[in-house]
Amino acid sequence: MFKKTLLLFFLFIFQFGFSQSEVTTVAEIKNIITKSGAHLSKLECDKSLVLAKKALEKAILINDNELIARSYNIIGLNLDEYYDFAKAIFFFNKGLEYANKTKSDFIKYSLHNNIARTYCFRNIDFKKGIYHYKKGLYYSKLLKDDYEIMYANINIATAYFAIDDYNNGFPYLKTVKSSVENGEELEAKISYNSLLGAYYSYKNNYVDSEKSYKKALEFCGENKPEFLEGNAVEVYDDIARMYSKKEDFENAYLYMDKYNVLKEKLYNDEHSKIERKSGMSMVLDEYKRQISQLEIQKARQIQIIYQTKVIGILFIILFLIFILLLVTLYKGYIFKKKANLKLLETNKKLKIAKKQAIDISNLKTQFISTISHELRTPLYGVVGIVDILKDEHPELAKSTYIDSLKFSANYLLSLVNDVLQISKIENKQIALEKTTFNIFDEMNSILETISVLFKMNHNNISFKIDEKIPKQLIGDKDRLSQILINLISNSLKFTKEGEVILTVNLLNTKDNFSHIEFEVKDTGIGIALENQTKIFDRFVQLNDANVNYQGSGLGLSIVKKLIDLFDTKIQLQSELGKGTTFNFTIKFKNVSSESSEIANVEIVNTVFSNLKVLIVEDNKINQLVTRKILEKSQCNCTVVEAGIEALEILETETFDLILMDINMPGMNGFETTIKIRQNNIKTPIIALTAFSKHEIEQEAIISGMDAVVIKPYKTSELYSIISELVQKKNAD
Repeated sequence: MFKKTLLLFFLFIFQFGFSQSEVTTVAEIKNIITKSGAHLSKLECDKSLVLAKKALEKAILINDNELIARSYNIIGLNLDEYYDFAKAIFFFNKGLEYANKTKSDFIKYSLHNNIARTYCFRNIDFKKGIYHYKKGLYYSKLLKDDYEIMYANINIATAYFAIDDYNNGFPYLKTVKSSVENGEELEAKISYNSLLGAYYSYKNNYVDSEKSYKKALEFCGENKPEFLEGNAVEVYDDIARMYSKKEDFENAYLYMDKYNVLKEKLYNDEHSKIERKSGMSMVLDEYKRQISQLEIQKARQIQIIYQTKVIGILFIILFLIFILLLVTLYKGYIFKKKANLKLLETNKKLKIAKKQAIDISNLKTQFISTISHELRTPLYGVVGIVDILKDEHPELAKSTYIDSLKFSANYLLSLVNDVLQISKIENKQIALEKTTFNIFDEMNSILETISVLFKMNHNNISFKIDEKIPKQLIGDKDRLSQILINLISNSLKFTKEGEVILTVNLLNTKDNFSHIEFEVKDTGIGIALENQTKIFDRFVQLNDANVNYQGSGLGLSIVKKLIDLFDTKIQLQSELGKGTTFNFTIKFKNVSSESSEIANVEIVNTVFSNLKVLIVEDNKINQLVTRKILEKSQCNCTVVEAGIEALEILETETFDLILMDINMPGMNGFETTIKIRQNNIKTPIIALTAFSKHEIEQEAIISGMDAVVIKPYKTSELYSIISELVQKKNAD
């Protein structure tokens, strides 16, 4: 190590002295760069690197940013050929720093394109590669170079296709259709038709995919230079994959065999065996240039130090100590290196496992979000149509069929919400809310929700609520209702011709908090002792050979997790054949005397009378349901099916309120809202969506929406939000 340090020091002194005596011109440097490029084109990387290094030193000496950038560019290209991709990217970026100080759009285009090519062709980072390809496209347009514009678009499409993002990549491929077909560039024709084949294969259009791939191979056969063979090997691979996907394994094997033969021929290159040591040499040279001024000062200090014998002797002693220290450090380095080899291998395995876990988690989250949205949308229509039938046909209001239909829809919605709830809790996306509520009203609402279920098994249900409990409390009423509904529903399912009792007692009031105990007791089949620890696990259903109980097995799991959010515990007492009792205690903050209580007052009819509402919704059933709900309160509704139609009607009409769907074809609800606000329209906008609230709330606020309501919703909830926004608008 010490010898290497001395060698680098003397090389630096020699280079510095040489550069001082040399007279350099721009023409000379350009000539050196041209020669370096010629060697590179012949894959004579050792000769090319020597000239590129020389050009860089001379360019730095005359402080010419463009020539410095060009030198770094060719160094990066050489290192890319050396398969030292990290250092190639490092030097491309160094070149880009200097290129950005110039007015040369061409050198900026070249560097961005080379960075992108290294990221993508070497499978390092396609997202970064796409970014730099797009920057290169920008500069090629400034240059008005149709040739470079064409290849920039092809490269972007190639990168997107490589990560299976065909929807974003295809527009770039369409852009070059005319340029490729009317041009004479064989490589462009091959790439274009090969990418077209990949796109058609993605669309399962195997006829057009096969035509495109074979057209690409026809162009590959027009000549035999190496670059056309390089394109052909990729086409062979792609068409083989297409045939395999099509399950035409005979053709898949045929083209895979051609791929293997040609690949073995092309990739037997001797230049891949070039030693990679020169990359580190370039980095050291960069550091030497940065500290050149410091070395001059150090040399002067050394001259002064050597003027005295005492300092000279001290320097020798320190030097010997330094040598001993280097030896010690070197031995320590060797020891650590051996230990780190095992650690690096372990870390590599851990990173792979972590990435796989993250990918699975992201896939699960995306699936749950998508399926919950797709199920909520039709459920909104079912629940809404049932309510409309009851309103328009009073004779059906007490029909058991209508009640059963609504119960089934609500049951399915509850199942969707349970799955989504588990996902949210596991991803720590749920926090308890603090709202003022009337606990007696909540109990009545719970009783109404489960009325169909307890009638099905001919059970009696009773609620016993302590009158001393304050009517107004502060806490998360929705989570409390969810816990109680799940517990009561569980008891009703496992009880036939029996009784389920909900008891709510005030234990004590302390520090402005009411400690309330909830107990759900049934006379059902009971739970065996060995199963009592299992019932709170996900998807667990206790088997009974005599009875068939339906359900997802998520209810009690959700109860346990929500109880944990309240920072309390649930107790279970049960005996086979004698029933089950669940109880837990939650503290709620009391509403202070100074606080204004929130009364359950019906919305004043005057707020809704003749209220002009624009409904932006593409689903026909949802249009009908939403319109009926509002017209029931004397609102005047106008319905449009797309964002562009909403913008057009808002140019000529004024509305008091806009209800905006999110997931629409063409222009979605966020984009439509942004354009409405850009047109200086301040009408309140409420998002009506089947997406989960936490997924879209932030984007809704940023786009300019005033509130979010999740389908299916309670009519009273929608009315309350509309009333609040309209009254606020009128006050303003």
